[in-house]
Amino acid sequence: MTTTLLLIADTHVPARARRVPQDVLDAVSTADAVVHAGDWVDAATLDLLDSRAQVLYGVHGNNDGPELRARLPEVAWFTVEGLSVAVIHETGPASRREERMDDAFPGVDLLVFGHSHIPWDTVTPGGVRLLNPGSPTDRRRQPRCTMMLVTVDGREVEVELVTVDRDR
Repeated sequence: MTTTLLLIADTHVPARARRVPQDVLDAVSTADAVVHAGDWVDAATLDLLDSRAQVLYGVHGNNDGPELRARLPEVAWFTVEGLSVAVIHETGPASRREERMDDAFPGVDLLVFGHSHIPWDTVTPGGVRLLNPGSPTDRRRQPRCTMMLVTVDGREVEVELVTVDRDR
């Protein structure tokens, strides 16, 4: 069985964008599960994605207020096709990130994070795949807004960084 995950983070609606881009909503409708790594900013975005996603996993970020913090955990955990997945908003500076995440998340196969708005795809020395989808609304020092599509087929993981037209 193959499972498709849509990874997004740092939507910052309505602070950095008026709405969730249509590219994201289209991807939500076709993904088996949506993973949001925090900084939603508005609970309406959580409600929108929750109403459209088959399954939604999410965490709160540093820009999320009391309502979102009450509804979302700091760390989310789930299993997909036998892979252990963790989701967190912030992992700290890029320097030594892989080593820190090995220590912080032993036994995890895939760690999804946000905060930087900068796409990231590496494997730690301990074998944890670290993925940051960037931001679909705020490209911060990047050439374009992004999200990730992850295809899981057993223990095989394929990652595609997808450009988002934030105005569509």
